[in-house]
Amino acid sequence: MPISLYDATVPTMIQMLGAVHGWIEKAKDSDLSEEEIAGACLREDMACFPRQINWLLCHSLGAIEAVRKGEMNPDVEEPTHDLEQMRLNVGAAENQLRALSVGEVESFIGKEVHFVYKPHGVDLPFKAEDFLLSFSQPNFFFHVTTAYAILRHKGLEIGKMDYLGQMRMAQG
Repeated sequence: MPISLYDATVPTMIQMLGAVHGWIEKAKDSDLSEEEIAGACLREDMACFPRQINWLLCHSLGAIEAVRKGEMNPDVEEPTHDLEQMRLNVGAAENQLRALSVGEVESFIGKEVHFVYKPHGVDLPFKAEDFLLSFSQPNFFFHVTTAYAILRHKGLEIGKMDYLGQMRMAQG
């Protein structure tokens, strides 16, 4: 049975966003301050936790929106440092992904999408399926993993099952 573009992207985005939602909940309930989390990064040359959250949203729901309009531009806006707002943003993206139809995602196949970063003269052309699977999906997982690692590094009690979130297991 062939796998669809929808199946290769959207359910896993939803799964991982649900996991991220859970980590943010745990972070909110922890002894870590919002300031400590907001300023946390793995190395001084890496983006901090709020930017990791922002970019994982950009490479999930934002990637779908980019395919719809044919272009993605890097998000350089300052992200929220408020954990509750991050939680709400992640939940909203998850809900919007749940509302996608298989037919809409399948209609993306073959559509042209450009990743454009004008200040650096970057214009990377893709077909939608290649954009989603070879550009946004790896970026999504990078930022999800980095956000998870930052929280672990700060001492938040989360483990591999928290990272995986709600897996899609066989029924019956």
